[in-house]
Amino acid sequence: MGKALDAHNPAPLSGGMLWFAALILASANFIAVLDMTIANVSVSNIAGGLGASTSQGTWVITSYAVAEAITVPLTGWLAARFGPVRVFVTAMAMFGVFSALCGLSNSLGMLVFARICQGLAGGPLMPLSQTLLLRIFPKEKAPAAIGLWSMTTLVAPVLGPILGGYLCDEYSWPWIFNINVPIALACAFIAWKLLRRYEEPLVRNPIDRVGLLLLIVWVGALQLLLDEGKNLDWFGSDEIVALAVVAAIGFAAFMIWELHEKHPIVDLRVFRHRGFSVSVLTISVTFAAFFGINVLTPLWLQSYMGYTATEAGLATSWTGVFAVLVAPLAAGLSAKVDPRRLVFGGVTLIGLVTLWRMHATTDMDFWTIAVPLMVMGLGLPFFFVPTTGLAMASVDEAEMAGAAGLMNFLRTLSGAFATSLVTTYWEDLTTLKHAELVGLADADGSVRAVLESTGAHGEALLQTLDQLVQGQSVMLATTEIFGLLGVVFLLAATLIWLAPKPTRVIDPAAGGGH
Repeated sequence: MGKALDAHNPAPLSGGMLWFAALILASANFIAVLDMTIANVSVSNIAGGLGASTSQGTWVITSYAVAEAITVPLTGWLAARFGPVRVFVTAMAMFGVFSALCGLSNSLGMLVFARICQGLAGGPLMPLSQTLLLRIFPKEKAPAAIGLWSMTTLVAPVLGPILGGYLCDEYSWPWIFNINVPIALACAFIAWKLLRRYEEPLVRNPIDRVGLLLLIVWVGALQLLLDEGKNLDWFGSDEIVALAVVAAIGFAAFMIWELHEKHPIVDLRVFRHRGFSVSVLTISVTFAAFFGINVLTPLWLQSYMGYTATEAGLATSWTGVFAVLVAPLAAGLSAKVDPRRLVFGGVTLIGLVTLWRMHATTDMDFWTIAVPLMVMGLGLPFFFVPTTGLAMASVDEAEMAGAAGLMNFLRTLSGAFATSLVTTYWEDLTTLKHAELVGLADADGSVRAVLESTGAHGEALLQTLDQLVQGQSVMLATTEIFGLLGVVFLLAATLIWLAPKPTRVIDPAAGGGH
């Protein structure tokens, strides 16, 4: 590997062109992550436009998630066999083509097929944008490159629902896909012009067909279980039980096969590096809690606080705004300070802010809600930037693309787990709190008397009382989950200390895919 890189040492890009290339790579990662959430608030519009039910419309989300989850861990193998630059440019162009096909779809079947293809193309964009950034940047600027990439990963899921809702309200649902087309095709063309000098020698290993089949089976089953579990009453459904059995057996068989295969489709041996394993564990647990908060907040604001989708988006967007502002500082400190200290401090801050949010009430105004989210944004870069850097610095140069693929896969999977778990638990807990409050509400009849004095009687009075109880039930459930997630953040902060102190920073030549 070392000889190959020495023999293939391209002239570096100049300062301006280097940052232009970085912007192109970050844009590719941004739209791939954005499309994981942009359709979430648009399902009813899409279903109505195509003559399908809302439950059928959720396949627009599920199909993309399943396809992307399968190709992300394959990135290392694809990059080694076909070249990281070639795979990235091809995936970027195909992402644009299939986005156009999504926008042109006139039936749900056609749209789901296009979303599957879009997800297959989008999977490699996340890890390859990361590894190519590290390949083109000088060693001393590598933390800045990671900071740029990290911010697109954190901000895109927040902006997705906001942008999706706006485009559906102001234009029509095809635009949530059409906006990708010019960006993707332009990025593909420019990336090839700028980065082809960084293409690497190919490794023609035989295709691990058994490993690929097992990966498709268990990841597909698990993603379907997570996406459909809530709709099908989880393990009360035979379909969910069957998916769980298939996922468990498929995962066990996949692990055994890949650890003994000479040329595995996914190289799990990268987990022998303790720094990488601990960093990925920290990222996965923290990102799961962050994604849980990220899903719960707009749901709560829109469902029970009277916020429109745009207003809820504006409130939550402050997290991303402040994260972007602090990212350069986090990137600079990552090169000078033990990254474990930064990660511990950043995740601890996020955890304390989440515990602070336990004091939320139903009469909070916009800024009382937004300020804690701003402070949370200050902690995010100090978590994600140094953790990503520590993970990548812990593996061998030849393992970079594969390691990035596995890290992105586990991060994405943890987000899917958190989404299913938090939304289900929130609804169940709300029902439980409602049942508890019904017996306590208005025990002395004072509220009833006030309502009667305003002219409310009979059914109208009971409905008003129930709405009051329901609002408080939701608030109690929401704050309890904030408390639980705050504890998860604090526990995640301590995990990083299991990693050894890093002995090197990221080598820019480590972005290769073989």
